[in-house]
Amino acid sequence: MSIEIKMPALSPTMEEGTLAKWLVKEGDTVKAGDLMAEIETDKATMEFEAVDEGVIAKIVVAEGTDGVKVGTVIAVLAGEGEDAGSVSAPKAESPKAEAPKAEAAPAPVAAPAPAPAAAPKADGDRIKASPLARRIAAEKGVDLSGVRGSGPNGRIVKADVADAKPGAAPAPKAAEAPAATAASAPAAAPALVWYDESIPHEVEKLSNIRKTIARRLTEAKQTIPHIYLTVDIQLDALLKLRGQLNKSLEARGVKLSVNDMLIKALAVALTQVPKCNVTFAGDQLVKYSRADISVAVSTPTGLITPIIRDAANIGLASISTQMKALADRAKEGKLQPHEYQGGTASISNMGMFGIKQFDAVINPPQAMILAVGAGEKRPYIVDDALGVATVMSATGSFDHRAVDGADGAELMKVFKALVESPMGLLA
Repeated sequence: MSIEIKMPALSPTMEEGTLAKWLVKEGDTVKAGDLMAEIETDKATMEFEAVDEGVIAKIVVAEGTDGVKVGTVIAVLAGEGEDAGSVSAPKAESPKAEAPKAEAAPAPVAAPAPAPAAAPKADGDRIKASPLARRIAAEKGVDLSGVRGSGPNGRIVKADVADAKPGAAPAPKAAEAPAATAASAPAAAPALVWYDESIPHEVEKLSNIRKTIARRLTEAKQTIPHIYLTVDIQLDALLKLRGQLNKSLEARGVKLSVNDMLIKALAVALTQVPKCNVTFAGDQLVKYSRADISVAVSTPTGLITPIIRDAANIGLASISTQMKALADRAKEGKLQPHEYQGGTASISNMGMFGIKQFDAVINPPQAMILAVGAGEKRPYIVDDALGVATVMSATGSFDHRAVDGADGAELMKVFKALVESPMGLLA
């Protein structure tokens, strides 16, 4: 018996994803554990493994298809002793089943609200196209009725409209003119010019990850009242200790970075000032008894924050080893959901780019993020005398609904003391 392979839920919050790439083709034999596809979720691009053994009889959803709902059949596997050539794709009942319902929908014609839903049926026939293809077509002025679909069951996908030339839509029938005009109004919205089209340019589709970053940062700035607190910290003692530790850890193949030590310092500071290790939850305040630090890592597809769990209670060597492995997997798009979901506070270090100081956006639902600038030689008061020291500026962004300014200031004071007297990080 043939086996239907369905779009998996690769994270607890995943409802749909993009089938980025097939790693197998029709006729290939797979066994449990073989990599079948790369699927882009709202968090990362992840590899999907086979759980059954058999021959790929039919690939139902083409690679590059956006908005594939969890549970949708994406391929069919021929079972043992079954002729792969005789296996047919599953009946496309979902789209066809929706069509009759949609046909009945226009009954309340007088109501203006349902008009947008009738847009795909202006000709009487439902045009099968992905949401992305429809959006691109609307932006470019492409008439979908004249586009030949290359997707499953003739569905129009992104590739079909990407290079299509703009063309006038067929004139609506007289009786349908008002409805078609009303239906076309919402579709025209994306065509608004938000940039100077006369400048040579190219338009790049946003990945699911970039869409999520945009949504979450917008949410953070619109809904979280940020308060920013900055301190200057002398790094010389920490740099000296780092050199000594790296010399002793060389035989173990461990090399501590300044960021590893700052992760530890933030975690210890949060345990000492637990009023900042919280989450605002409407009419409740969640107080964490463990400091899990989310660390901002830049990847080719966008920013992601793998987590060092219980960072206050593990050694610097362990933090360094974990961070290197997590950063490598993040840049390869191979992080597992449990490695980046959660965290009680975040740290973002842009010192390696020479950035002196910046204000980071809080990563909801967390209540604080620490922005770390570059360590640089500056005039500084050392032992009541003007001297030169290596100084770093660090700024804490706090959710003022959950953290009072005095508590945020206390956290920054403790963090500064830990970095300037770093032997406390070894205790």
